[in-house]
Amino acid sequence: MTEVTEGQHKAEFLVTEGEGTISRETATVLAGQNLKAGHVLGKVSIGAASGAAVSGNTGDGTISSVSVGTGAKVGDYKITCIEPATGAGTFSVEDPDGVTIGSADVGTAFAGEINFTLTAGSTDFAAGDAFTVTVAAGSGKYKEYNPANTDGSQTPVAILLDNVDATDGDKEAVIVSRHAEVNEVELVWFTGATDVQKAVALSEFRKQVILARAAV
Repeated sequence: MTEVTEGQHKAEFLVTEGEGTISRETATVLAGQNLKAGHVLGKVSIGAASGAAVSGNTGDGTISSVSVGTGAKVGDYKITCIEPATGAGTFSVEDPDGVTIGSADVGTAFAGEINFTLTAGSTDFAAGDAFTVTVAAGSGKYKEYNPANTDGSQTPVAILLDNVDATDGDKEAVIVSRHAEVNEVELVWFTGATDVQKAVALSEFRKQVILARAAV
């Protein structure tokens, strides 16, 4: 006899939720995914990064290899020369809130909330020369949560109510995003998720009053 495995059912993971529609909302699942009811989701809140020199720089060096990193924020990062040097220099790096997050040396890749490399030109940088790295907002669509992502979906924010096949294009779906109790055993994770990663994600869910129960 052929053995058949029953799949995940709609809302099977839900233990309790708020009255009316307080726990649920309509969302868009990003194309290229085939997800199951109970799938843990992140939101694409961070877009691409681009860099440019500020007008009026003395030095004619360049910025390249610009990309978002872990914990990137939407907005403008300011990179300012604080220690000029012949064929080199050191720059401070400030996030969109004006908080210094590190320093970058010319010719050495900087990695953090944003990633980039400054390269000296024929005219040396002067104190106050600057670059701007702009991080755009993401699409706001949802995808499988994975802590290795850098587009915002490294933070779990919702759980998929029902199976959704978005393999060939974006699909509208219903998610549980707040005020609910869920059966931990019925949640669906990215391939290779460790117990530690799951525990961290479930802790994050508590911020939205999504409480996971180990046994129900």
